[in-house]
Amino acid sequence: MVKKSLIARRLEKVQSSGVRRMFSIMQQIPDAISLGIGEPDFSPPLHVIAAAKEALDRGETHYTSSTGIPQLREALAKKARREYRLKYNPDAEVLVTIGATQAVFLSLMAMINPGDEVLLFDPGFVCYAPDVVIAGGVPVSIPLNEHDGYKIDLDIVMSHITDKTRVMIINSPNNPTGAVFSYDDLQKLTKLLVERDIIVISDEVYEKIVYDDAKHFCLASFPGMKDRTIVVNSFSKTYAMTGFRVGYALGPEELISQMLKIHQYTVACVDSAAQYAAVAALEGPQDLVKTMVGEFNRRRRLLYKRVNEIEGFSCVLPKGAFYIFANVKELNMPSVDVADFLAKEAKVVTVAGSAFGVNGEGYLRLSYATSYEKIEEAMNRIEKAVKKLG
Repeated sequence: MVKKSLIARRLEKVQSSGVRRMFSIMQQIPDAISLGIGEPDFSPPLHVIAAAKEALDRGETHYTSSTGIPQLREALAKKARREYRLKYNPDAEVLVTIGATQAVFLSLMAMINPGDEVLLFDPGFVCYAPDVVIAGGVPVSIPLNEHDGYKIDLDIVMSHITDKTRVMIINSPNNPTGAVFSYDDLQKLTKLLVERDIIVISDEVYEKIVYDDAKHFCLASFPGMKDRTIVVNSFSKTYAMTGFRVGYALGPEELISQMLKIHQYTVACVDSAAQYAAVAALEGPQDLVKTMVGEFNRRRRLLYKRVNEIEGFSCVLPKGAFYIFANVKELNMPSVDVADFLAKEAKVVTVAGSAFGVNGEGYLRLSYATSYEKIEEAMNRIEKAVKKLG
């Protein structure tokens, strides 16, 4: 009897996460400093934690509606009206998900047919291309380049559009580069997307984490975009609520209803107490957000300075998120080897740029979502270790 493969063929092209690989390595290194994981080192606001406790105390320990509790969906619709001037029906156009990552996955599963092409900026977040493949689509990389500050080049975008192009994923502020796309560039891009009838998944999880004169713009707020955009967001970065795993999607009922089908059959609903905590985050004081961004800015400037002081390293100053994408091409080593070397020799965990796409090769992603003092020590260790390379 011939034994069939235990593994589905669609997973043959999917690699394990490069970010999670380094997270595992970190667990095995005593005294390691992590500049790898994109997780704020702050605790959630006290009123958010209190709301979770109160929900548990009053017995909110059961299934909720698969779409999310009404209070949270209404609060999210109010946020969209207040911040984006967009109206979403909380009963039909808002879906509460397990983080933004699930919202991206549900969006792709609801829209992609076998062979459909999905445009992805490269470098880009690690889950996008694998999610496209799992959904049966074909990821198409559009290079972002350091020399022009990772700006959108409309000519390059146009050259990658074909008759099979169905969806584009946009992430601004961007992980891993920290780039924030300008209003003018987004305006030109969205005009093209409308003309070519391309649907958009707009990952806006870093919307509040911007610096200097940079501003975040919701993709759905541009002319003609609301009915062709799934806005994805979460509470993880803005409120330091990574472990709560609460995200959401805003979009046209036609798409949200199909995403809901998959959501129902895979997870049923998001943790009930966590949803009440999310309501408190939206409706309570926003002081922590401002405090975190101010501290991230201080760390950003330190890390930018130190990276450019180390021989073989360089970077541009990011405008958003909490990452620096360090150019290490002068070291003449694959980025994964550089990351492994630093983990072993310096006990500093970083993420190889190749984890974020072909165009990320030759770079390292360094997160400054850790303390100022740890960043100082990490960079001292890196500088010392790099000198051993001669």
